[in-house]
Amino acid sequence: MLTKNVLPLVTLALLAFTVVHVFGAPQAAEPTMPLAPPAHSPFTGTVAGAGTIEAQTENIAIGSPTPGVVTKVFVRVGQRVEEGDPLFLLDDRVQQAELKFRHAAAAAAEAQLTQLERLPRPEQIPVSEAQVAEAESNLAKARDQWERGRQLIATKVVTEEDLVQRQKAFQAAKAQLARVKSQHAMLLAGAWQYDKLAARAAVDQALAQIDQTKADLDRLTVRALFDGDVLQVNVRPGEFVGAPANQALIVLGDVDRLHARVDIDEHDIPRFKPGAPAVAMLRGLPDKQFQLEFVRVEPFVVPKKSLTGDNTERVDTRVLQAIYAIEAHDQPLYVGQQLDVFIQTPGAKRTEGEGPMNLAAEREVGAAGDQAL
Repeated sequence: MLTKNVLPLVTLALLAFTVVHVFGAPQAAEPTMPLAPPAHSPFTGTVAGAGTIEAQTENIAIGSPTPGVVTKVFVRVGQRVEEGDPLFLLDDRVQQAELKFRHAAAAAAEAQLTQLERLPRPEQIPVSEAQVAEAESNLAKARDQWERGRQLIATKVVTEEDLVQRQKAFQAAKAQLARVKSQHAMLLAGAWQYDKLAARAAVDQALAQIDQTKADLDRLTVRALFDGDVLQVNVRPGEFVGAPANQALIVLGDVDRLHARVDIDEHDIPRFKPGAPAVAMLRGLPDKQFQLEFVRVEPFVVPKKSLTGDNTERVDTRVLQAIYAIEAHDQPLYVGQQLDVFIQTPGAKRTEGEGPMNLAAEREVGAAGDQAL
């Protein structure tokens, strides 16, 4: 009874549940198309490379020539700066105090030189002349005493010892007069020329130390060395900055015309022709082509940087870097954007959208390429 009636009913119920579940389940979704199709080459033969947009002056990383605390930042991102414009300022209190000290030392050295150049003082001349007159009077007195002694020695009024003392006194008065006259002549002559030379050298040294301190002070104001735009500011007031070579505190670049730095794989270098027509597409926007104008090749094959964002990581692939100028376009471009670049190989044709610029470039491929190589 159970086998004949219950089991068939259970089987039919399970079959109905299976049918309902299978047909009621959602159908597989149709495959979705990507937001942007992949970039494709417009040439029948091409060398492909990954490019990065940069300023035509390259991206210049501005650092600090000396460590210190930043007290003021003068620029902001996107600001246009000219050569000589200040970018940021380091704490300069120590250098300002040193500059005052150097000015005081220079003033003292100049005063010493002026003192030597204006010798003798007018007040010293009468004193020296009086000393000469006094020495002459003492000499006349000593001469008179000595002559009287020589006359009286015969009458035994004075002794020989007294006569000798009078003679020595006369000689001492004579030497004293000569010394006083020499001092008077030296006073009238003024300062010794070599003392003046030493004083002038001390003044020059003090002024040079002022210039040195001013140079150290001026280095604390980091300035732009060329006209360009501020692409990045990585420093704030109050931060301490050192002087490592790889510390980019501010990034400058002239973006009036942008360049593309294209990495060409070392396996494609033999097929690469400098000056050949080239186009670029933005990542995510392959329907717009940017015409590229060849600028130069950097003839040094370098290791390719990995795309992890860490510029210390590298892969084994080596690349040749070619620089192209990007033609003006209505699409805004930004420094650092990545491009898909396609370069026409010798003998290849353009499959679509051939324009006057590319026709002219094709005619110049051979001559421009051989010259660049």
